[in-house]
Amino acid sequence: MDNGPPVRRLADWDHDRLVAFADRFETPLYVLDRERVRENYRRIDSAFPDAEVMYAAKTNTGRAVLESVLDAGATIEGAAAGELQRAIDAGADPNDLQYTAVNPPDRELEYAVDLAAEAPGLTITAGARDTFDRLEALGYSGRVAIRVNPGIGTGHHDDVATGKHAKFGIPGDDLPAVADSVRERFDLVGVHAHVGSGVLGDEIDEHARALEVVADLAKGVEPIEFLDVGGGFGVPYREDTDPLDLDRVADAIRDAVAGVDADLKLEPGRYVVADAECIVTRVNTIKEVGSTVVGVDASLATLVRPAMFGAYHPIRNVSAPDREATPVSVGGPCCTGADVFCTDRPIARPERGDVLAIGMAGAYGYDLASQFHSQPRPAEVAIDGDHVAVVRRRETIDDVTRVERSG
Repeated sequence: MDNGPPVRRLADWDHDRLVAFADRFETPLYVLDRERVRENYRRIDSAFPDAEVMYAAKTNTGRAVLESVLDAGATIEGAAAGELQRAIDAGADPNDLQYTAVNPPDRELEYAVDLAAEAPGLTITAGARDTFDRLEALGYSGRVAIRVNPGIGTGHHDDVATGKHAKFGIPGDDLPAVADSVRERFDLVGVHAHVGSGVLGDEIDEHARALEVVADLAKGVEPIEFLDVGGGFGVPYREDTDPLDLDRVADAIRDAVAGVDADLKLEPGRYVVADAECIVTRVNTIKEVGSTVVGVDASLATLVRPAMFGAYHPIRNVSAPDREATPVSVGGPCCTGADVFCTDRPIARPERGDVLAIGMAGAYGYDLASQFHSQPRPAEVAIDGDHVAVVRRRETIDDVTRVERSG
C-alpha cells in the first residue's frame, strides 16, 4: 500500500484548489487532507510492525482526523476526558483507549472510572502517587500504567522536553516502590514515558539514549504487559530540513528497549497530522514602512505556535507563486506585536486580495485556536480525493457570546 512521500511540502498542495476553497468557504480556513493523515499513520505503523501505534489525540482532535486514523487501524491515546469522548464519538472502542492523566481534575478521573466500569480494557496512566490514591478512593482497581520521569528530555523546545519536567511522571528512583504499592491495589500493566517532541536528525541518538534510561527503569518493575515510549517523531517545518529518517529512528528505539520483556507502544501525533493540514488566509493590507508589512485575516488566534514557541511555519503565495519573491513580514489583526507569522521572509510579492497558505498546521493548529479579540474560529474543510466536506462550520459572533450570562 502506498504510504506517500515522507513529507508533504506546502508547494505540493494544489494551489488552484486552495484559492478556490478560499473563494468558496471564505478565509481564514483550515484545509485538511484525510488521505494524507492515513498515509502518515500507515508509514509509521509499517516502521513498527511489532508495536501498537496509538494516535495522540491532543495533537488534533477533529472528528475528521480521528475517523481517518481509526480507518487506518490506529488505537487512540487521550490526555483528557474530552479527548476520550471525542474518540468514542468518532468510532473508537473504549476498551482500546489509553488515558494518560496529567494532574487530572476530579471530574476527569470520575469520567475515566465510570468509563472503565463499562469498558474494562481501558488503561489509565498516572504520574503521581496522589493520582493513584484518588483512583483507589473512587473504587477503581482496573488496568493502570505508571508514567515515569527519567530526568532526561529531548525535543525542539524546552516546553516540550517533558522527560525532564517535574510536572510529568514519577521520579525514576521512586518507581520500584510506587510499582509495589500500585500492584497491591490495581492491575499494573505498563510503564509509560514521553521524553520530548519534535525529534529530528542528530536528536535521534539523544532520544534513544533517553529511552535506554526508561528501559532500565521498566526492567526494574517487570512483569509488565507493555512499555509505552510516547511519541516525539519530528516533522520538517522548514523547507531546507530533511524529513525524519523513520527507519533509523525505528531501529534506534527498538535497540534502546530491546532488554524489556514487554510489548512496545508508541504515541505519534505531530507526525501523523502536521503536514496533512494547511491554513489559507487572505491579504487585506500592504504597508510599506522601510520594509513590507503584509496584513492577513488569520492571526495568532488561528495558529498560535509562532507566538507561543517562536515556531517556523512555511508560507506561500498560492495566488501568484511565480511572482518575484520579496522580503515581507506577515501578521494578523490582533492588537499585539506577537501576532506575526514571519519577519522579512522572502515570499512571492503579495498584493491585496491574494491568498496565502500557511503550511504544517495540522498539529496544534485548530486545537490551540482561540477566540481572542472575540474572533469567531474559522471553518475547516476536509478533502478526501475529489470529495470535499465542511467538517467544522465557521463560528459566528453569536457563538462567541452564547455561553455568557448577565450577573
